[in-house]
Amino acid sequence: MNLIKVYIQEVTRRLSNKTRKDIALELESTIYDMLPEDYSEKDVHRALETLGKPAILASKYNEKPIHLIGPKYYDVYITLLKLVMPIAAIISFIALVAVKFLSPVEDGAVLATVLDMILEGVGQIIGVLIHTFFWFTIVFAIAERVDGIKDDSPLSARFKPWSPDDLKHVIYVPKYKAINTFELSCGLVWTAIWGTTYFYADHLLGIYENGENGLRMVMPAFNQEVLLSFWPFIVLLIGVEIALAIYKLIKKQWTHKLATFFTIHQIASLVILVIILTNTNLFTPEFSNQMGGIFTTTPAHIENFIIWGLTTIFVVFVGWGIFDVYKRANIKTDIESVNKR
Repeated sequence: MNLIKVYIQEVTRRLSNKTRKDIALELESTIYDMLPEDYSEKDVHRALETLGKPAILASKYNEKPIHLIGPKYYDVYITLLKLVMPIAAIISFIALVAVKFLSPVEDGAVLATVLDMILEGVGQIIGVLIHTFFWFTIVFAIAERVDGIKDDSPLSARFKPWSPDDLKHVIYVPKYKAINTFELSCGLVWTAIWGTTYFYADHLLGIYENGENGLRMVMPAFNQEVLLSFWPFIVLLIGVEIALAIYKLIKKQWTHKLATFFTIHQIASLVILVIILTNTNLFTPEFSNQMGGIFTTTPAHIENFIIWGLTTIFVVFVGWGIFDVYKRANIKTDIESVNKR
């Protein structure tokens, strides 16, 4: 077997027809220049090993990359993909919840409603992530092929060749001070849960009985008309929480300004909760009377217990949350310490 001809064939078959013949002649000349006059099969082996794998050598001759996304764009691709995919997933989930707000819900069908929302939400998020990954990859693959600059040096996140000056745009953030994507996602999911529960309280919160079709709510705890009378404040709180999440995504760490924004939002939420809970018509009479009969006490005592219980729990969580974010905001980075010196 003529290993030289086979090697040249393996290289040139990966090239375009217009360059194949010229490169074959050039490669053949190169190989024979590497061999002594009276060469042996070992000499041929040694020369071909020096040239390397045919596919790699062909990529050096090829004008177009043989990879989908090469080292020049790969780091930027991964960085932006990690940033865009969580945002796309969160937006799709919020959109789903918003649609559910406008859809009618069958009375008492709480488990079916919640399960349907969870399943549909998971399916929609997976679909959005797949589409985002696909189109994001296509965009970078096209950019890889239309890039006329021959320099293969990896690009920075600013789409320029890396230099030490890029380090000036990188902020060192201690782990406890940083805001990770999981924290943001959990916050937005919680916003979707409590927002859905509030606007569908008469379908979700109340007294349940186990019937033929499973658990069904037979008596709502809250007067939905009273809850809906506060809808502008609730929508405002949801909007602020989304804006706060976007601000967190931009800052990526707890700062005093962000902690102050968070504190104002938490205190405003507490005030609105207290105003809603102290409304005399918040609880349905049927619910108060039923719970009073179960616990052998007066309906007023049941209502006061729920009001004070929810307020206490919320105050504890708000207080701990404010303390925690200011504690994280007060952590000094090494860079800040050096600058102060």
